[in-house]
Amino acid sequence: METIIVQLPGPSHWDADEPGSPELIHLGPGDVADFGRGGTGVRIVLADPGISRRAGQLEAAGDYWRLSNFSRSVSYVVENLEGAGEYLTVAPGRLGAPVPFEFSRVVLPALSGTAGFKVFAPQHAYLGEQTVPGGGEQTVHPFALDPTSKYFLVLVALCEPRLRDPSDSALPGVGQIVDRLRPLESCRDLTRSAVNYHIDYLAFAKLRLDVGEETATGAGAKRARLASVALRFGLVREEHLGLLPRRGAGRLAPQEAGA
Repeated sequence: METIIVQLPGPSHWDADEPGSPELIHLGPGDVADFGRGGTGVRIVLADPGISRRAGQLEAAGDYWRLSNFSRSVSYVVENLEGAGEYLTVAPGRLGAPVPFEFSRVVLPALSGTAGFKVFAPQHAYLGEQTVPGGGEQTVHPFALDPTSKYFLVLVALCEPRLRDPSDSALPGVGQIVDRLRPLESCRDLTRSAVNYHIDYLAFAKLRLDVGEETATGAGAKRARLASVALRFGLVREEHLGLLPRRGAGRLAPQEAGA
């Protein structure tokens, strides 16, 4: 089972608003992947003349990953894509710096400004997933979701109609999910592209839906399958509705609308 998934830089994006599919590298515990401008053994290529041929290395380790910085003069940054500007800096020459983020971007200084790539760690362990001490190897939850993440908010918003009324077969579209979540402080800058991104991350990395099938059936069918799996296995429950803003919170009061 993979520990991390690396999305390679390039013209393809993990975004339903863009054509093509992302090129991915799957790494299991102990696997490594070098990154840099290119050369023997470099799997993650950052095509900028300001980046060393072999700039650093990723190592999958347990349910997290490590980053080594082979530069002697510049630091690298790892951004938490689920945080409000949270990041960590890996100093020049630092080897094996542990990265705790589930959803992150590695950023290197480059002549063109910056260059980078994304790393997903979908197998993070959470309290309650540990085996009893002495019981052998740790059990990895097949659907390890972080209820504090933005992708989980997207999933709750997607499932909300069926949670409130199981007979309701309608699912919200991407635009409706954006409008539903925008009143939250953490979602003020949420876009349709970002929601599509989170839906693809849930489908591909978290719930591991069949990629070929979801591509053939379209975005609507993919959302339907996500909601079906999440509700069937109790990944999203009625108590999670409390994570969403109060219904109507983003609407203007009648007197404001007529002002």
